[in-house]
Amino acid sequence: MSATVESNIRPDYDVELQKIADYVLNFRIASGEALDTARNCLMDTLGCGLLALRFPECTKHLGPLVEGTVVPHGARVPGTSFRLDPVKAAWDIGTIIRWLDYNDTWLAAEWGHPSDNLGGILAVADHLSQKRVAEGEAPLRMRQVLEAMIMAHEIQGVLALDNSFNRVGLDHVVLVKVASTAVAARMMGADREQVLSALSHAWVDGQSLRTYRHAPNAGSRKSWAAGDATSRGVRLADIAMRGEMGIPGALTASQWGFYDVLFSHTNKDLATKPEAERRFSFQRDFGTYVMENVLFKISFPAEFHSQTACEAAVTLHPRVRDRLGEIARIVLTTHDSAIRIISKSGKLANPADRDHCLQYMTAVPLIFGNLVAEHYEDEFHAANPLIDELREKMEVVEDERYSRDYHDPEKRSIANAIQIFFKDGSATDKVEVEYPIGHRRRRAEGIPVLEEKFRRNLATRFASGRCAQILELCKDQARLESTPVHRFVDLFVM
Repeated sequence: MSATVESNIRPDYDVELQKIADYVLNFRIASGEALDTARNCLMDTLGCGLLALRFPECTKHLGPLVEGTVVPHGARVPGTSFRLDPVKAAWDIGTIIRWLDYNDTWLAAEWGHPSDNLGGILAVADHLSQKRVAEGEAPLRMRQVLEAMIMAHEIQGVLALDNSFNRVGLDHVVLVKVASTAVAARMMGADREQVLSALSHAWVDGQSLRTYRHAPNAGSRKSWAAGDATSRGVRLADIAMRGEMGIPGALTASQWGFYDVLFSHTNKDLATKPEAERRFSFQRDFGTYVMENVLFKISFPAEFHSQTACEAAVTLHPRVRDRLGEIARIVLTTHDSAIRIISKSGKLANPADRDHCLQYMTAVPLIFGNLVAEHYEDEFHAANPLIDELREKMEVVEDERYSRDYHDPEKRSIANAIQIFFKDGSATDKVEVEYPIGHRRRRAEGIPVLEEKFRRNLATRFASGRCAQILELCKDQARLESTPVHRFVDLFVM
């Protein structure tokens, strides 16, 4: 019997990698709506990071790996005095952004939070801007940060439209790593071969499992996983810039590539499909669509599939607050993704477990009329047994229309409805919210609330004068775009 000999003809880079590389190198952003939304996204994302600094479980992760380390032209972590190498700074910025589950969201076949990429973007941009000025060159401007945000959003979001990584057990932060790698390489001045090399390493890098997001293993890793991913993107871009060879068949290599190892053989349905159908599907070309349609978490620090449930619960609060003990059952009508991701019963072990529980995130605003980050803490939960009593009375059902509209690219609703039935046979009206305040359809209503959220978050770290200075700059599109990156970050240093 003759042995099989593997062909050693080196292929071209996978087409999927080339699409991403050509987008970041050649696409020119002309959408005023995308740039304006990116400006609002910048405000909201940094504000979320500042708010997270109030929580010791978050801040214990921050700072240099070796205490006392001094980094020339080190990247700053907003709201702190840390000056770090860009890789660790990306980790820290990404972690504070994601800690409270309060930054923007993208929902499709895969979901995630594209502004997680700001960790890598801002760290690289701040470092390069300082370095350029020290060498007598022009600094990077905030326009370049906004453009990098738009591109990172687009890469992560377009890949998520038709391709479900969670269905094969992979966490969505793989898309943060890929997007951060691409835009970090671009900002560093990479050529096409270097961008392709960096991207290939992002795909063969091994990917995070979703274990830490789901019962009974949900825990705080989900709060730093995106920081880890955007940081890894910066590291891989740096490796490629040093001349490291790429891996052209990272996705498609038979037996050893991403598709065969992680995207099909772990899923029987995919494994039986023809090879062409086991590859990524691209619903649209890369452009500015994702930033223009991104969802902001404006009102509640809660997993996005529950945002409209929280709104409905706040609406119902005045009608039920004096009858909480009379409730017989609560019917939550929702969509399939919410049922699969955040519907859970039983004991909730920690804050990360609670902010991914649809029933918990509904019970709290029914009782108190609001939902804030402190409501997930152990002490608050222990002091309010009524929360779990209401959870036990909840029935979660799917409305197939909600599920269809969730996936409809013209709607992208995230609908939830609540109806409460009392022991005496009476009931409230069914309160339905299809589009959360952070949806594109509610931008006019939402942006003033977003700005107020940013104002409150700034006030948790800075004096009123500094808050006003930052807010004034961030609301002026032209002035912000022309501001040197390092001067912008100066405003956020403690």
